[in-house]
Amino acid sequence: MNSKEVRSVDVVQYITPLREGGSMPGLVRADDDFLYVLKFTGAGQGKKALIAELLGGEIARTLGLKVPELVFMNLDDTFSKTEPDEEIQDLLKFSVGLNLGLHFLSGAITYDPLVSEIDSETASIIVLLDSLISNIDRTAKNTNLLEWKKELWVIDNGASFYFHHNWETWKNHLTRTFPLIKDHVLLSKAQHLDEAAKQIKEKLTDEALLDTIALIPENWLEDDAVDMSPAEMRDAYYTYLKAKLNLLDELLKEAKNAK
Repeated sequence: MNSKEVRSVDVVQYITPLREGGSMPGLVRADDDFLYVLKFTGAGQGKKALIAELLGGEIARTLGLKVPELVFMNLDDTFSKTEPDEEIQDLLKFSVGLNLGLHFLSGAITYDPLVSEIDSETASIIVLLDSLISNIDRTAKNTNLLEWKKELWVIDNGASFYFHHNWETWKNHLTRTFPLIKDHVLLSKAQHLDEAAKQIKEKLTDEALLDTIALIPENWLEDDAVDMSPAEMRDAYYTYLKAKLNLLDELLKEAKNAK
């Protein structure tokens, strides 16, 4: 039985687009009366970005990091019919069905490396997490970190696992390290990388990985253009994560050298 669970909610109100995101997520209200940032299956990178968001977010949570609650969001076809903006209308139309939402942290501010404070242990875990999931998008230009109620929250992991944008070559990524860690916004503050590596090895058990991968909705893995079944794709995500965990000492050394 899966110890991890993701709630499902229905979108009842589309409030406004959040245009700072490349994929134009929307602020919505769900039938539980909470606000969420809705990531659309019909956006640029489609379901793959949502899979990366789901896996990256839940792995971060397993490591004890603060991550807004992730929920599956059902979107029906009524919203596109009443939306005057053609671009958003198309986005809503192509995203009918199951999407992903992040709990909206009202009043949160973007992490600023020059002003914000962060403890070294947390910085170290985030740096190694992003090495593991090959997250190319946690830089000074775009930190994808929020400060809310004096705590640091990890958001937007959709640019992770980029191997899945070309399934034909996914196995080539199994032995690669992550040189782009040199651009990580928290690298200079990560003084406890050895301790972070130890925690990651302890917490990311086989069971934790398999439970997280099992959360991916089946239809997000269905792709007629790819000669792989959803089950084979799940196996590939697991194989990838296990390979990266086996490379953790190398990733650790790479991060230390980049400092």
